[in-house]
Amino acid sequence: MSQLKRRDFLKAAGLLGASAALPVNLLRAAGGGDLTVGFLYVGARDDFGYNQSHAEAAAVIKQMPGIKVVEQENVPETVAVQRAMEAMIRQDGASLIFPTSFGYFDPHVLKVARRFSDTRFAHCGGLWEEGKHPMNVGSFFGYIDEAQYLNGVVAGHMSKSAKLGFIAAKPIPQVLRNLNAFTLGARSVNPDITTSVIFTGDWSLPVKEAEAANSLIDSGCDVLTCHVDGPKVLVETAEKRGVMTCGYHASQAALAPEGYLTGAEWNWVTPYKKHVQAAQAGEPMINFLRGGLKEGFVKTSPYGPKVSAEAKKNADAVKAEMMSGDFVIFGGPLKNNGGEIVIPDGTDYKQTAVELERMDYLVEGVRGQI
Repeated sequence: MSQLKRRDFLKAAGLLGASAALPVNLLRAAGGGDLTVGFLYVGARDDFGYNQSHAEAAAVIKQMPGIKVVEQENVPETVAVQRAMEAMIRQDGASLIFPTSFGYFDPHVLKVARRFSDTRFAHCGGLWEEGKHPMNVGSFFGYIDEAQYLNGVVAGHMSKSAKLGFIAAKPIPQVLRNLNAFTLGARSVNPDITTSVIFTGDWSLPVKEAEAANSLIDSGCDVLTCHVDGPKVLVETAEKRGVMTCGYHASQAALAPEGYLTGAEWNWVTPYKKHVQAAQAGEPMINFLRGGLKEGFVKTSPYGPKVSAEAKKNADAVKAEMMSGDFVIFGGPLKNNGGEIVIPDGTDYKQTAVELERMDYLVEGVRGQI
């Protein structure tokens, strides 16, 4: 089996319903005691976005002693991810797998985890629940809404039209949290600012993303940002049309030397190392792991040349509060964009509040609907 190429193995592994009792531990032992870690990406590793941020962190993990890394890109959120994970376990002897896309979790990660109880599955973004999900599954994510709020602060200072644009893939809680945080950050500078959102329907649809960017620019938006897997199209489109951008996932500064203001970036090395070190030490699976700027899970891109001194000063002050743990993004009274109270007066949701991971509304100031 070890001589099979991965593609051939995946074809042969229409085995998905077969017994999980193959000699997986023997395969692992053949690796000389190294921990084999698998990474699965929903898109290309060089997408200037979400997948690249994970791949860059995986490259750091690869340099750790006693670690062997196997990777597979362009794995859709279908039964294909189950086959890919099973291939990593059976063929490569992976005992820790990072399925990085949101849609991998339910049912795919959960199904495979129940059949391979001696393998750890550290999923990015899912909401693990004790008593409901397998103990060999974990969920990790970063409070990147902190960096998106800071994007909004900078955008609020730099926008002349008071109209911002946001391109989003799907209206899931993590996306809504970023969109809402960006808007609240901008409106902390200018309460009259609005953010127009366009949902494309999927994580990577370059044609729709280009159309959305042009539509937002045509409507008067002079700063754009996004929550899609690859911001490259948006950033390049905006730069060509003389519009400013705030990046997401990784730095896109090289794509927009004139209009790039700053960005919300992931630092996946932090949670990756925690999971890898726990596995190496034989410690229990980390079932729920979160962190923000303070914990080193996320970071901000350096300021671009257009950013004013006033914008930098304001954003830096807010960032300092976030680093101290004193800043609350989502506090009451907070209305949705239909005028209804969604967080009552006197209620503050700290970053760890599970309510934020179930967000299903757009805040006041967002133009659009779910």
